[in-house]
Amino acid sequence: MYFDDEPLPGGELSILPGHYSPGRFERVLRSGAFAVTAELAPPDSADPEDVYLRARIFDGYVDAINATDGSGANCHMSSVGVCALLTRVGYSTIMQLSCRDRNRIAMQGDILGAAAMGVSNLLCLTGDGVQAGDQPGAKPVFDLDCMSLLSTATKMREESVFLSGRKLTMPPRIFLGGAANPFAPPLDFRVDRLAKKVAAGAQFVQTQYCYDIPLLERYMQGVRDQGLDEKVFIIVGVGPLASARAASWIRDNVPGVHIPDAVINRLKGAEKQKMEGKKLCIELMQKIREIKGVHGVHVMAYRQEESVAEIVDASGVLEDRVPWYPNRNINDDNMRVAQ
Repeated sequence: MYFDDEPLPGGELSILPGHYSPGRFERVLRSGAFAVTAELAPPDSADPEDVYLRARIFDGYVDAINATDGSGANCHMSSVGVCALLTRVGYSTIMQLSCRDRNRIAMQGDILGAAAMGVSNLLCLTGDGVQAGDQPGAKPVFDLDCMSLLSTATKMREESVFLSGRKLTMPPRIFLGGAANPFAPPLDFRVDRLAKKVAAGAQFVQTQYCYDIPLLERYMQGVRDQGLDEKVFIIVGVGPLASARAASWIRDNVPGVHIPDAVINRLKGAEKQKMEGKKLCIELMQKIREIKGVHGVHVMAYRQEESVAEIVDASGVLEDRVPWYPNRNINDDNMRVAQ
């Protein structure tokens, strides 16, 4: 089995001083490098090859891959399943965990199981309501929310106990994250909400899509004013828009996504709208890279995952750094683990 990091003699995974996990993603951030993460759309399939093929397009361009957990309240392969498969072949993964579908018993078990399989990073989410998905008759759970899930995972890691107080024989060694949305009203509340997530245990946050640099700069000024840029790594969400029509649909139908009229008008005026959407994403990444207190970008290229390498390369945000490639002790044709 392969892990996100190289084991020490005797099989133990190394954790550097001041770190909480043995994973590369945390090391990249703590080194001061500008991190790049991307989102993998889990397949509607039980075939592991579907996961490997989707991940491989990110090789050499991202520091970690997010595995979504029933995003949009639609069912796909589980995040723990995707992370287990990718960790086996050496990818650095960020496991998203949504409170919508599980109670605290199940989520604590998933945290331990994922950590045992080498998953080093956990993103705690409340989750979309079931009415947003294709099975609106499902029963939502919401036993915890993102804040209480963060504090639960922190307690497990720091105190080596379940919420019940029962002892763990080995705590999960994980780097904890949450989501943030600098662009949703009320804007003045957003920095305070980030502070609450940091207090609950968030060590990194990934934000909603950013298409408005002035709003992001306003948010980051508030972050710096409260000293939060010294307490949490902020990774800003970006993504290519396929067309003006797609941008308008996203703005009208996806909660929390803010797309200014100027962006939609720019796409409308382009001869090749999809190409213009990529160009816009590249420009945004370059501007975000210069904002003090921002530590990376999270590329969400829904149904355009094949464009991530091109966008990251053209943006230059990695400078001369090449993110690690997965372990090549595998069949390059089908990504199966060598026996």
